[in-house]
Amino acid sequence: MRVEMLVGLKVTNEEGYAEYRKAMRPLLLATGGDFGCDFRVSEVLRAPGEADINRVFTIHFPSASIRDTFFADPTYLAIKERHFKAAVEGTTILASYQRDDERL
Repeated sequence: MRVEMLVGLKVTNEEGYAEYRKAMRPLLLATGGDFGCDFRVSEVLRAPGEADINRVFTIHFPSASIRDTFFADPTYLAIKERHFKAAVEGTTILASYQRDDERL
């Protein structure tokens, strides 16, 4: 069983966000995690609170502890500081759940 998150972002710099993904994905893969679905959103009809979302994706990990370790890793945090913060204005965790189905 794996842990999956559904995430909404407000990406303000597509090139910068692409650099973030390129830099962090090898670390993600090394944990046994990866991205699932990934969408650029052109119209949001309803979002939680004041969330302004133009990108939605799933990201998964083998377990919650591996997810937590990944997001606390100093190498990941340096990549986030260098690329993510300048490219993304807002992050909304839409859902987090456990999943048996490994098809995605």
